[in-house]
Amino acid sequence: MEELGLIRHGAVLLRDGLVTAVGPDERICRLPAARGAKPVDAGCRVVLPGFVDSHTHALFAAPRLDEYEARIGGSTYAGLARAGGGIQASARLIRSASERSLVCRLGQVARLFLEHGTTTIEVKSGYGLELDGELKMLRAIREAAGRSPLEMVPTLLAHDVPRRFRRKRARFLRVWTRELIPLVARSGLAECCDVFCDRGYFSLRETGMVLRAAARAGLKLKVHAEQLVRSGSALLAAGLGALSADHLDHLSEADIRRLRGTPTVATLLPGTTLHLDSHPDPPARWLIDAGVPVALATNFNPGSSPTVSMQLILSLACSRLKMSPAEALTAATVNGAYALGRGSLVGSLEVGKQADLIIMDATDYREIPYYVGMNHCVTVIKRGRVVFSRGGREARG
Repeated sequence: MEELGLIRHGAVLLRDGLVTAVGPDERICRLPAARGAKPVDAGCRVVLPGFVDSHTHALFAAPRLDEYEARIGGSTYAGLARAGGGIQASARLIRSASERSLVCRLGQVARLFLEHGTTTIEVKSGYGLELDGELKMLRAIREAAGRSPLEMVPTLLAHDVPRRFRRKRARFLRVWTRELIPLVARSGLAECCDVFCDRGYFSLRETGMVLRAAARAGLKLKVHAEQLVRSGSALLAAGLGALSADHLDHLSEADIRRLRGTPTVATLLPGTTLHLDSHPDPPARWLIDAGVPVALATNFNPGSSPTVSMQLILSLACSRLKMSPAEALTAATVNGAYALGRGSLVGSLEVGKQADLIIMDATDYREIPYYVGMNHCVTVIKRGRVVFSRGGREARG
């Protein structure tokens, strides 16, 4: 994760939405394929692959501002959830929102992600809770994705049990495993399935039931794991060949040893521990030093991490998780791509991959996490096309 493959005075040749050559500018500019190419001058700035945000809840109907203020006054996330807030509050808002309004809202959020340099995101459902609500969310994600240059990977999320099913959990799980998951898979509404396995949400046994049904239906797997307590869900994820296990705040050293050598990426979400002022932070150094691939993501959502900025996440990863700037960039790009099953397509500037590039207003990549809370992104190129440029400071050419 320390090896960025830096190229000083470099160039990237793009054609038909793909990277066709990358290397020193003198060599690239002499290539026959470069003749007649339209030059884009980055002005001695840093050029990176677009950020890949592999864990977001980017579709929600409204922020939870009252809960934010209540937590400042001393309320806890768990206490608010028990009182009917949290996920259940967002679910009520989704139920009352029109599908059209959800599409428009996600489109607006997509623009914010692009402006901050993110070119691929995962978008989870999970605030619909029941069959109709989950399908409404997934349809809205598909419609918004078709209207935006931002690449969206849809994930069906078992987030919580609706209140009316609290004493009928087995019935709720039957609906999910026998009706919703097969329907979503057949209709292509989601690529992945995720489960919030934690105290007060889904048990390890229930999580296994949902994930195995998803795997049978052909969906890729992800897991909300070890966030509030250690549940054993990270090892379950690895044992089932999940793309990623996410959060991992309460991961043990024994868990880390057993994760090493599996295909499951450890996705860390430091924006969540910052916003909730919760402890401990996820054990990034233990994971990296043990050889476990680590990804970073925003966990953008209305309750515990209201940020679209992967640049802020880089700063938190360096200052709080003690990751080096190079490790953080790797985690926010190519490792995030593998956490979405997109490793062969995006996340690095390599021949044959999608031409997803960002130009940052910096001459050294370490400036990106160093300047906390700043947006360095001046130009975004998605599939070879400029989709965002900051007025007055955009790339020239």
